[in-house]
Amino acid sequence: MRRRVTLLLGLPIMLALTGCAQNGATPAEPEDRWDSFQRRAAEVAEAWQPGPAWTTSYIPLESPTVLAGDPKFTPETEQAFQAGWYREQVPIPTTRPAEGTVRFLDGTLKVPLLSAAEAYRQLDLGDPPPCEGRPKVPGPTVEPGPDGPVAGTSTVASCAPLTVTGVKLGTAELRTSRGEATVPAWLFTVEELAVPVARVAVAPSAVTAVPDGGGPSGTPAPELAAAQNVVSAEGAELTWRVGVGACDTGIEPLVAEFDDVVVVGAGVVRSTGVCTDQLKLEPVSATLKAPLGTRTVLDVVNGGPVSLLGG
Repeated sequence: MRRRVTLLLGLPIMLALTGCAQNGATPAEPEDRWDSFQRRAAEVAEAWQPGPAWTTSYIPLESPTVLAGDPKFTPETEQAFQAGWYREQVPIPTTRPAEGTVRFLDGTLKVPLLSAAEAYRQLDLGDPPPCEGRPKVPGPTVEPGPDGPVAGTSTVASCAPLTVTGVKLGTAELRTSRGEATVPAWLFTVEELAVPVARVAVAPSAVTAVPDGGGPSGTPAPELAAAQNVVSAEGAELTWRVGVGACDTGIEPLVAEFDDVVVVGAGVVRSTGVCTDQLKLEPVSATLKAPLGTRTVLDVVNGGPVSLLGG
């Protein structure tokens, strides 16, 4: 039996919740709104039984491509990074190194590694599209006019790839099922960025998949919004994103802390009028009563683990 410590953030919104009920569910009365979160969070925590691999294997909860520090993105380089556009200007080693070590807060694990060339093939997702007619260096306006470029400005083509000028084997910090871990990674020096791009070097054979949540039965209260991903976890400070409707309002972060898990989501006021059918991701934050440590972050709606937002 888990000892439950619940932290609820935000004041109740004293409005009748009458719109957008899901699957025939009836919105809770305002005074019951936080109770619906507490009940479901307790059910999610109780249902979370991931098995022994969760604490003995390598189960990453973050993208295998990470940045160690501020890359000092421009809009163009950020687009290239997100799209996976790269070009190499140095030879990429094809030999696999000896096995490496993943270092967890509670122990270590020996794992086989990929070669730099294999990691680079995972990193490089294709070539950018052509972008004709856009200057890549400063220059005067060719045809003056209100619709033309401003003289003397520099426009870097948004379809330019990132240039890899070096590669070496190192490590990267990554969120896993066992908390923060130091993981072997190939560090690619990129000419346009202030820090290397790290690609985890652990071979796929050593990576265990994230188990399904197997969350509680029953439909969650319609005023509960699901957590989509964790943005950051620094000590006791936790930021995550929730999925809401484009016209939903009154977004309130909700957190329930347990000994081994932290259940998150948000409460919202659902729109009752005509609105576009789209999912909007909204960041919310909370200060936990204790640092997150090795505790798993679970979504209150589906009961599964919430991964850290990656590049």
